[in-house]
Amino acid sequence: MTKINFPDNFLWGSATAAYQIEGAFNEDGRGESIWDRYCSIPGNIADGSSGAVACNHYHLYEQDIEIMKELKLKSYRLSISWPRIFPNGYGAPNEKGMSFYRTLIELLVKNGIKPAVTLYHWDLPQKLQDMGGWANRKVVDYFEQYAGYVFSQLGDIVPIWITFNEPYCSAFTGHWIGRHAPGIKDFKTALLVSHHLLLAHGKAVKAYREFSFKGEIGITLNMNYTYPKTDSHQDSEAAELSHALWNRWFADPVFKGAYPQEAVDCYVKKGLLPEIKSEDLEIISTPVDFLGLNNYFSQVVSHDSRGWPCEVKEEFFGKDFTEMGWGVNPEGLFDLLLRLHKDYNGVKIYITENGAAYRDMVSTNGEVDDANRVEFLTRYLTNAHRAIKKGVNLQGYFLWSLMDNFEWAYGYTKRFGIVYVDYETGKRTIKRSGHWYKKVIENNGLEIE
Repeated sequence: MTKINFPDNFLWGSATAAYQIEGAFNEDGRGESIWDRYCSIPGNIADGSSGAVACNHYHLYEQDIEIMKELKLKSYRLSISWPRIFPNGYGAPNEKGMSFYRTLIELLVKNGIKPAVTLYHWDLPQKLQDMGGWANRKVVDYFEQYAGYVFSQLGDIVPIWITFNEPYCSAFTGHWIGRHAPGIKDFKTALLVSHHLLLAHGKAVKAYREFSFKGEIGITLNMNYTYPKTDSHQDSEAAELSHALWNRWFADPVFKGAYPQEAVDCYVKKGLLPEIKSEDLEIISTPVDFLGLNNYFSQVVSHDSRGWPCEVKEEFFGKDFTEMGWGVNPEGLFDLLLRLHKDYNGVKIYITENGAAYRDMVSTNGEVDDANRVEFLTRYLTNAHRAIKKGVNLQGYFLWSLMDNFEWAYGYTKRFGIVYVDYETGKRTIKRSGHWYKKVIENNGLEIE
């Protein structure tokens, strides 16, 4: 066995999202979100469920923080429910909603756990969707107001801010594929939404800079390494195009102030590109302090003349697969980190999500032996460490997820947690992976074969 050590002050954490764990969907003045509405439509969620109760974290947060403390977490990444703060998306804030987050975050700080707060993890107030949602540029301004209010209330105790989680999913899974709320299937709308999300990000960063808080702010992007399926020139070009469509479409405007030309050319050819003002790109590229990276899988890409809107075909890549059907390829994380380091001038990176869904079960002695998850995490962390050794400025890792929860369109059929949740009773059980992760944190590293 070989011991690998991470840098001093490496930030070890875990992550969740409001709609996936909180429940209390109609308590203390919370408004309806697009996910409440989406879940109410038969056929949208695999098991017909919703986040109405979820893990009941809204009422059990003290117990959950005790678990975080037991796991020795240095940081906890949570998201704020916009409709809990502004039930209509704008107007007068709901003080009971803000009080919940203030109490929660103060308790984290009291227990020595650094809060990392995401402003938007997909739960748009339904009232804003009724006026067109993210396709309506007015919603960008409402987000700026929401962000400014949250900063004013919590900026003194939150050291790490994330504007958006995975805008790719909000834009394309929600507005093109239709498998996420609001369930729209129109590519042109998805592209417009992607631009508005990035613009809202830039405006929120500018709003944060107007305060004199000592924290840092960034954005979380889901990114996947793209390998050509063969060594043909066509497949190599397709892999680069896929990288531009998936990864660079969101990262380049933030870090370089421009959309990737290969993607722009494809969209212009199809008449899909929305109007993009140069002043928008100036706002979007307002400097951030870090890039949050969510990585779960890699893809192999081939040229496909029937591909639409661009001539690419993407497939999951790996020797084995998780319960989500995603290929396990830890080397893809290493390759991606090196590429991001090179392309974005050594940007500071936090891995804000990485993890795996497996079919976990509680044994007769009350334990959850998820050895497959431990192996997955070991391999991914080993490759994160390899990247650090190569000079990548990786400064933290947030495991997804702290606890089993509502997995969006999959409902409660997939478990990602290092803590098992019995959804009938609410009982929490730390899995083998949780005990393992505690040791990783205590040792600031792990042993590998």
